[in-house]
Formats: sequence, structure tokens, C-alpha cells
Amino acid sequence: MLLKNNSQRVLGLFVIIILLLFLMCASIVYGYTDTTWKMFFDTFRHNDGSTEHLVIETVRLPRSLIAAAVGSSLAIAGALMQTLTKNPLASPGLFGVNAGASFAVVVAVSVFSIANLQAFTWIAFLGATVAGVSVYIIGSVGREGLTPMKLTLAGAAISAMFASFTQGFLVLNEAALEQVLFWLAGSVQGRKLEILTNVLPYLMVGWIGSLIIATKMNVLSMGEDVAKGLGLNTAILKIAAGICIILLAGGSVAVAGPIGFIGIVIPHITRKIVGIDHRWVIPFSGILGGILLLAADILARYIIMPQEVPVGVMTAIIGTPFFIYIARKGFNAK
Repeated sequence: MLLKNNSQRVLGLFVIIILLLFLMCASIVYGYTDTTWKMFFDTFRHNDGSTEHLVIETVRLPRSLIAAAVGSSLAIAGALMQTLTKNPLASPGLFGVNAGASFAVVVAVSVFSIANLQAFTWIAFLGATVAGVSVYIIGSVGREGLTPMKLTLAGAAISAMFASFTQGFLVLNEAALEQVLFWLAGSVQGRKLEILTNVLPYLMVGWIGSLIIATKMNVLSMGEDVAKGLGLNTAILKIAAGICIILLAGGSVAVAGPIGFIGIVIPHITRKIVGIDHRWVIPFSGILGGILLLAADILARYIIMPQEVPVGVMTAIIGTPFFIYIARKGFNAK
């Protein structure tokens, strides 16, 4: 369903914001510990310190906020990636951020015996940043400068390199595998609110920066030559978009580990709803990304209860058929 005018898009935006807020509340209410909507409201009005109130306040509220922030960030990063690389299957993982973050965490555990989840956050963010910057530097080498093809190839090469290094460390140190396996699967379970607040400033810069460059991304999507002919400094725009992607994807993987498919699936769904105007694609992608990750996280709690499926596995289950559909249909990222 395509929303054809701005009035319809504003109404659509309002509707999905309401849905996002509802799923955030549902994420707080539903789970293994039996809680009700009344308990949810009572927690913030007159908390009596009961087990249910503590679970809502200290476990589920952070989990809900983290899922919404991470899903939004990954979806926006994916939308920017697909325009920047002109590749409909591009996602934040193509920048090497997932592989770089995973490698950094595995090295921290294997070599330095670090096992603190809070420390993982900064180590993963550093690894993601190094990988993303490396892709940009390698993709810029040569007379033509940064091109979509070179960026894609550089991302694939860096991802493969870090993934190979990660596998090598894990083979040599099986104890490290046990410690980081839950993180490598991608999950928002057990994350404290402090982990999100540590990277929230970087995510916010990425969100705001993406909205600021949205109009210029529309021009870039028309083609490099056309954009330059209209006076757009494409080099600066690509750097700005790359910084936003690294902040959003790097911050997300630092908080929740490598979660795939949201950055591929959501931008395509968004373009089907609002068209190709990035002024609408960016906010719609952000909200729909949060909705998808929240819904996947709620489902993950019930599949094999009392155990939980990592949300990264759930997004893969949801996203794989869509990925195959995109590949077969050959969508063109605008």
C-alpha cells in the first residue's frame, strides 16, 4: 500500500508510532514471569518492591527500550546503505561492523580474559568503528574515489577477513566460545539500561544526522553524475552517510550483538509504503525497525518457553524468506 501524499504519510506515521508504543508496553508485560497490564502501570505509580514490579522495572523496561532503539538504528542504517551502495541487498553488516565487533569481543575474551558485558559494549563499538572506517578507506583508494562497487567489495573483504580471524580465535580457545556465544547470536536479553545509555548519544547523532542528509540522499539516488551536475558534493555526503551508518550500526551491535536482516527487510517494506523520498523513508524505517525487533523479541520468549530463542535467530527466521524474495525479484534500491 503506497501512501501517495504527505497527509496520508503523516497519518501513517502516527499510526505506526502508536503501534511501536503498544509493542514496547507489550514487551514489558509479557514473558516468562507472569505479569499483567495493571502491574505494569502500578510499577510506575506505586512500586511495592514485589518480584513482578522488580522484573518490570529492572529487566523488561530496559529490554523494551533497547529493542526499540536497536531495531530503529539498524533499519535506518540499512536504508542509507542501500542508497549509498545502490545494492538492494545491502545491510549494516556489509560495512563489516558486525564482523569487526564480533572479532573485537572474541579477542577481548581470548587474549585479555574480559567477561564483563558492560566492557563488551565499548569493545564491540571500537571493533565496529575500526571495521567501518577500514571499509571506507579501502573503498576510497584509487583514481575514481569512493564508488558503490568498491564500497561493496571492500565491505565484503573486511567482513570475510574479520569473520575468519574470529573463527580462528574460537577454534583455538573453546572457553571463549562459551562466554561469547550468547552475544554472537544477537540478543536484547539481560542487557541493563546503562548499556543503552552509554551508546545512546552516538545513536542520537546517527538518527539526527540521517534526517539532516535525507534530502541530499534523494539527489544522490538519482545517480552520481546527476547529483554532481546539480551541485552536490557527493564525496562529503558519502562520508556523512558513512559516519551515520557506523554510529547506528556500531552502537546497535555494541548493545545487542550482531542482529541481521532488519537492515535489509525494513527499508524495502518502507519504500513500498511511502515511496523513495528519504525524508519519509528514514523516519518510517526507524519506527518500523523498532516494531519488527520488538515483535521478534516477544515471539522469542514463547517459542521454547521457559527458554528463550535469541532475537537474532528470530529475525533470521523472519528475514530469510524476504531476503530470498528480494534476491529473486531483483528490487532496485533507490
